[in-house]
Amino acid sequence: MNNMKSTFLFLLATTMMTCTAYGQSSNHKENKLPDWAFGGFERPKNVNPVISPIENTKFYCPLTKDSIAWESNDTFNPAATLYNGEIVVLYRAEDKSGVGIGHRTSRLGYATSTDGTHFQREKTPVFYPDNDSQKELEWPGGCEDPRIAVTDDGLYVMMYTQWNRHVPRLAVATSRNLKDWTKHGPAFAKAFDGKFFNLGCKSGSILTEVVKGKQIIKKINGKYFMYWGEEHVFAATSDDLIHWTPIVNIDGSLKKLFS
Repeated sequence: MNNMKSTFLFLLATTMMTCTAYGQSSNHKENKLPDWAFGGFERPKNVNPVISPIENTKFYCPLTKDSIAWESNDTFNPAATLYNGEIVVLYRAEDKSGVGIGHRTSRLGYATSTDGTHFQREKTPVFYPDNDSQKELEWPGGCEDPRIAVTDDGLYVMMYTQWNRHVPRLAVATSRNLKDWTKHGPAFAKAFDGKFFNLGCKSGSILTEVVKGKQIIKKINGKYFMYWGEEHVFAATSDDLIHWTPIVNIDGSLKKLFS
């Protein structure tokens, strides 16, 4: 009980310090965040939004067999990483194939920057539903919400959401150059004999560490570790970054780390 009180008081104090450091009630800008936190962040002036929907980029969709204004409705939920000295952002883009979020098709666009505020965009998406092994799980909703981390030998691992407008599934893809991707399917497909294959899941974040100035994927007790989930935060481990096993309670239910 005392440990719980101490943890609560620490979190409360941290929150109060953060609010004081960046809220309107304080005039000084001294960073009061704890050592483990990134910070602080400030919005640069006169650059936002850095990526907005546009109508004039067309993409020949292999499934509709038609030219689509693939980023005409929304551009959001990006992932950022570094490649060849540039900042690379993969962003979710929605077309106008339906009314309301979740009823259109999402694809992932590619943009680069040398300063983090001005971006050059590719005219076609680099990741999208196709006539491949994942079509049934990605069509017609698409590929959503990328999260990217990289190994020490340069393998980029992307966790993303497959959305077929029935079940959202957390999935894995890998690349060496952030443009040519290999899809590996749902992250939890093989865990516990497929028990979680039809589980609605998304938002996977693989644990990393900074080594010699580079943020790379790390292992915990010999395994890769990932946080995932929305209403609740769960966890999973992996031996190969492709096949993931959710952490469960004794009764086999998902272990909630916090809610």
